[in-house]
Amino acid sequence: MSKSNSSRTPWRGLAFAGIIAGFVASASTAFAGECPADKTKANVREKVDYKPVGVTDVTLGAINLEKQPANIKDRELRFRKLTIDPGGIVPWHSHDDRPALIYVQQGEIVEYASNCAEPIIHKAGEIRPEVSGTSHWWKNLGNETVILYVGDVRKDPHDHNM
Repeated sequence: MSKSNSSRTPWRGLAFAGIIAGFVASASTAFAGECPADKTKANVREKVDYKPVGVTDVTLGAINLEKQPANIKDRELRFRKLTIDPGGIVPWHSHDDRPALIYVQQGEIVEYASNCAEPIIHKAGEIRPEVSGTSHWWKNLGNETVILYVGDVRKDPHDHNM
């Protein structure tokens, strides 16, 4: 009986190693759309005055954080879906007072960030953190509609920045 257990042990070890390797590979690509370290610099890109083009922004839900145990005054946790048509533009906006996480569900989109000298390409399956010091705009240069899911913490309920 101990012989059969020992013969299964290497397979269990290999299966476990495979699971860990898959997790590490997926975790390392989750933030793949980052600015190269040698291209990061504050205010390297000027603000542009583009209007939204081919973008649908739908709020799926929101929570008043002041009424929650966290008791964060004047803040709302918001979850949205942005659909960007080919050629579509998400206009310039800042995250100095509105941190967010962006999940690219479908397609590929290019970010033009104030703190990166090169455009940043984001692909399906990636997550992009947006924090203080980030101002940017996005454009869908591809032929496929891009779908983004956005979770952000908004202070001003009249702030309709994407």
